[in-house]
Order: sequence, then C-alpha cells, then structure tokens
Amino acid sequence: MEAVRSQRKSSFSNGGGGGVSTLPIYRSAPPLEVRLEDFELYAVDRLRVLKRISDGLSRGKKPDEMEKLVLDLWKTNMRHEHSSEVVNKDIISHFVLRLVYCRTEELRKWFLSMETTLFRYRFRDESPEIQRALMAEFDLQYKAVSNAEYESVKDKLNQVARAIGQPITSTDTIFYKNLHRIWSIYIGCFGYSYDQEIWIDWVPFEEVPELVAGRRVLIQKGNAYIAMNQVVSLVITQFRSLLSKALVLTNRKWTSMIREQEKDRLTPIVEALSTSYLGPDYSQPREHAELSLKDIDQIAKSSFPLCMRHLFDKLREDHHLKHGGRMQLGLFLKGVGLKLDDALAFWRAEFSQKVGAERFDKEYAYGIRHNYGKEGKRTDYTPYSCQKIISAAPGVGDHHGCPYRHFSEENLRAALTRMGVGNRAMEDVMDKVRNRHYQLACTLTFEAVHNSTCDAGVNHPNQYFNDSQKIFESKKSSSNPKGAAAST
Repeated sequence: MEAVRSQRKSSFSNGGGGGVSTLPIYRSAPPLEVRLEDFELYAVDRLRVLKRISDGLSRGKKPDEMEKLVLDLWKTNMRHEHSSEVVNKDIISHFVLRLVYCRTEELRKWFLSMETTLFRYRFRDESPEIQRALMAEFDLQYKAVSNAEYESVKDKLNQVARAIGQPITSTDTIFYKNLHRIWSIYIGCFGYSYDQEIWIDWVPFEEVPELVAGRRVLIQKGNAYIAMNQVVSLVITQFRSLLSKALVLTNRKWTSMIREQEKDRLTPIVEALSTSYLGPDYSQPREHAELSLKDIDQIAKSSFPLCMRHLFDKLREDHHLKHGGRMQLGLFLKGVGLKLDDALAFWRAEFSQKVGAERFDKEYAYGIRHNYGKEGKRTDYTPYSCQKIISAAPGVGDHHGCPYRHFSEENLRAALTRMGVGNRAMEDVMDKVRNRHYQLACTLTFEAVHNSTCDAGVNHPNQYFNDSQKIFESKKSSSNPKGAAAST
C-alpha cells in the first residue's frame, strides 16, 4: 500500500490535554492505492468480526459481554504487522464491505446493524477527549453545562441517575444540553402521566430515542441533559443515519457503473464475500480420523448435523439422491474420513438397488472419484459450508439445502424430535428459525442433543461432526480412564 492515512489529532482539548483518535467515521473513501490481495484479505478479517458480533447479538449476550467480545475480536482480527497500516486496514475493510453489502436491502440491513454495534463499543472505549472530538466531527450541536447550571439541576440529575442504577459519584462528570428550538409535548407512552407536561426538544427526541424510551435522561425546559457516558447514544444515531444513506448511494453506483466496469476483476470478489465461509475447508479429515462403513449408521445418528442426517436417511430410504444431494453429502462424508474405496462401495450399495450396479459404474462412479480429486482437473474439492448450504435453492425432489431454512415448521419439528431435541429447546430453535438465524438454530440443536455448550457457533457441517465426536470421545475417556482394572 503506497498511501498511508495519518492519524487524526483531537480537535478538542481539555485543560491543555490532547488525544489521537484511530476511530474513523467513514464519511468518504480516502485516496488509497490498494493491492487486490489486501482488498479481499482486509475485508475477510473485518467480516470475521462482524459475523461474531452477529452471533453474539443473536445469542442475547449482555452489553458488558458484548463490549468485551467486540474489543477482543477487533484486537485479534484487525491487527497489522506494520502499526502505521492499522488505520488504513480499518478504513479499507469498511469500504470494501460497504460495497459488498450495499447490493440488497437485506444485506444493507445486516451490515448497518453490525457496523453500528461495532462503532458503539469502539467509541465507548475511547477517552472522553476523543469522544468529544468525534462529536465535533459529526457536527453535533451540544455544549457542556456550566457549573452554575449544573448546580441548579444536580438533584434532578441524581434522581435520574439513581433510577437507572448509575448514581453520579464524580464531580467532574460533564453533561450536555442541546441548542435547538424547543417544543412542548406529552410523552405518556414513555411512562409519564398524561397530565404531566414535559419540555423536550424534537431533535433530541429523534437523536436519542433509546435514552428517552428508557427514561435514562433528564428533560427540562427544552434541554436534554446527557451524561458523558450516554453520549454514545447521540453519536450512534448520527453514525447509523450517515451509513444508511451511504449504503443506498453506494448501491446506485454499484448497479449503474462499478459492477459492469469491474466484472473481470472486483465484481467476482464482491459478490462472493457476502456468502463466504471463513473457517477451515475440511477438505481433509482431522488427524487420524477415519469413518468405517460398519460404523456409519450409528455415527450418522449420533454426530451428523440435521442437513446431513436428512440426506443420509433419504439415501437409505430411496436408494438415490439427485446431484445436489450427492455433492452435499458426498463431500461431507469425504471430510469426516470416508476413504475413496469405501465411498464407492457405500454409494454403489445404495444406488445399485435403484439403478443397478452397471449403470452406477457408468453414470455415478466418475462423480465420486472426481470429488476426491481423481478425475478431471484433479481438484481436491472441499465440503460445503453452512453459508453455501443455506444459500442453495433445492427444487422438487431435491433433499439438499438447509432444513432450518427449507423445511416447513411441521417437518422441522418432527425431524428435531427424532434427533432428541426436547420441548423447551425446540421452542428456542424455532424462534431462531423464525428470525432467520439458521446457523444459530443449528447451534442450539447441537447443544440440546449433546447437553454441551458450543460458544463458537456452528458454521460448517464438518465442524458440527468434529465437535460432536470430541464430546463422545471425552465421555468415553472419562468413563474408562487409563489404568482402570479390566472387567473379567
């Protein structure tokens, strides 16, 4: 990278102090030259952060847990071997993903939510000086309360603070009030009595709805008094608004110009990133893992995720799968340790009951050898990730794809019951399905079936299998420790 964006010095100083902010507000893309490999690499690193944030929010983590998660993720994934490039990586990765996620309303909504959450906790981690500098960059029309004014409202501020469990203990806490025109309104919907007149500014009402709704701010004579630890609500509203508009504008540029101009270079990368899988490819089974044909039925019942168990059961029932099903199940079995010779024997035993052994050898054996890199270009094909499976579009007679997405509620409940998911866990799973958190629904299924947590979440069917086998191996080891006397 030839151009380096310098760090921004704080435009606000308190008592002669200063600060340096490395938190950009992403108003416009900087004039940086970016290598193609960095274009994709930086975006993937940031996407890892956003996807883990999404998982944390979906799992209902508390604000303090989310703050730790976000800062740890950022520190782990957004490092750079050259410290001067850290800010560049931040900015480049944001604008690359802005291009990736501008393309549909659903993608825009997800990206907006995740980036806003990321910005919230990064802003909270900044010093008060830098927070005020960032407020100035957003052109927020607020000023600090004078000592005299603070004394006049101190008791009421303390009442509000105690009500939300955050009593004011520091005399240097800074409160802000807005400078816009005021209106008198009734806000009984937020818990006040309807005959109580509350003076509130219309603009702060739009800018800090979460504070007003939670009665976490003092409103008096047109001024909303906001403590320094609440400033994030003001900034986040501005950030979200700017990013939302920017995504719409980016989409217009993408559809009218960029997509066609970059069809042979950037477009394939951009279109693939939103569904990319970021973990191991599982093209090779874990060390020393080998799936034996004599154990396959028992292991399928205990350790296959629902998508693979459904395909396996349908193969045993119908003795045939269409191409999509053969690819999804076949590559999964390869990844969990089914050797090529055993794979040929397994598929031949099933298909020969439907199409005959001769037709199997002519029409289907080649595809199995091809998946193992023994035919054609001899590519070592990788098992499908959850993202790829979820995005599939199975037709009539197909059985591949993600059951959490493609099954009816009745069929999904029946399938989960067969896996041993109880009523309480069932409702949690169905709730995630209704909210289209399909991978989290699979994670909850894993936890219910194995009576064990899966903090990393399920991102790949082969990961589900490996984690399941580890649990069973651990239980087996603990029930039969080394050195125990052999039974006679």
